[in-house]
Amino acid sequence: MIEQWQIDQYNEQGFLVVENVLSAEQIAELQSDFDEWVVDSRKHQEPWGETLDKRARFDIESDHSATHPSLRRVTSPTEISEAYKKTALDSRMSVIAGQLVGSSGARFHHSKVNSKLPHTATQVKWHQDFPFTPHSNDDLVTCLLMISEVTMENGPLQVIPGSHKGTLYTHWHNDQFTGAVSSEVERVYCQKPISCFGPVGSVCFMHSRLLHASSPNETELPRTLYISVYAAEDALPYGENPLPSTHSGDLVWGSESGEIRSTPNHLRLPEKPKGASFFVQQAGTDSVKS
Repeated sequence: MIEQWQIDQYNEQGFLVVENVLSAEQIAELQSDFDEWVVDSRKHQEPWGETLDKRARFDIESDHSATHPSLRRVTSPTEISEAYKKTALDSRMSVIAGQLVGSSGARFHHSKVNSKLPHTATQVKWHQDFPFTPHSNDDLVTCLLMISEVTMENGPLQVIPGSHKGTLYTHWHNDQFTGAVSSEVERVYCQKPISCFGPVGSVCFMHSRLLHASSPNETELPRTLYISVYAAEDALPYGENPLPSTHSGDLVWGSESGEIRSTPNHLRLPEKPKGASFFVQQAGTDSVKS
């Protein structure tokens, strides 16, 4: 599916952008379902729907209204959309994720749609994904499928190349799981980011230890991502899945080894969010002060 030089680049930099991973027809199906959810959101003033663990499936931004819909997240869309299910479990995206995991196989862990509709305030602070989804080893890849075009201006993912090889930073501050690194880490290590953007159908494959963030969308263009996370088949999850799904643990590439592989990592288990948002950053928690 991809060349060895691309795998080498991913291993060296911690991320890889691949264009044309999905066809125009496949993207149209995903966009159609999302458009229906946006229309439905106009009828709601607070998060709605229900997931496997009884939390709301659809999450809205603080500036959401019937005339200015700001649907920012759809949790576990594989359970309510055949198009999203097939994309996560049986597509070129899942196969490439398996190649990048670099193990005997790859399992689906969780998925969500993150959207920044035009002129919405959604912002994600600097963080790493692994502290949200710790496993016995850190061979996890986050796949960000661009359902809409992602540009330099509409809130693209920003990453720090090579940071996946460095420190696993705490996301706990003042005995509270904030979901972000400290302002000191941001000041020292996050000042020279690279933006990940591309046309519709592109995917940014990102190592779960990579430092990343994104800014608000201040343009007329929507920025909608379908985010799916995959773990090495021999990685045992620690703690609860923050976005449990009926499809969690499904093998999407390779084969079962019957083994568990461990690598040395030291971190405090995350606090599972209680509200609709996967990110405690966007669930009412104050920003990190130190």
